[in-house]
Amino acid sequence: MIISTTNLQKAKNEIHASKARPIIVQSQSLEFNRKILEYGKFDILLSPELSSKKDRIKQLDSGLNHVLAKIAAKNKVAIGIDLKSLREIKDKKQKAQRIARIRQNIKICRKSLTRLTILNPKDSKDAQAFLLSLGASTQQIKKAI
Repeated sequence: MIISTTNLQKAKNEIHASKARPIIVQSQSLEFNRKILEYGKFDILLSPELSSKKDRIKQLDSGLNHVLAKIAAKNKVAIGIDLKSLREIKDKKQKAQRIARIRQNIKICRKSLTRLTILNPKDSKDAQAFLLSLGASTQQIKKAI
């Protein structure tokens, strides 16, 4: 089940009411991400990316920082990377920026011991090679797939 609302209270209510596992929350703004990670009763925060220009300038184009990663690790929330959405990007510049953000998130997760999860891989070997090429440790890769 994917929860993609921008309203924090509505997201909490949907998490509480959900019976399906895993519960996946689509990341939104920095404030939303932090508050929902502190709530922590879900499994995966999907693709942290920033939407507003102000947030992007603050966090170097990544929706994840070391504080959010530590909160996610403490509450046993994994950071999800959706490979299907990455494959659907046609513009090469956009795809390169997205991959750079993924690489930055992998590095942050590696330092803070936060779990990674890969969603919608076509082939597990290709997904493993992709993560390895972006700097993920072999332990992160084993847990992610």
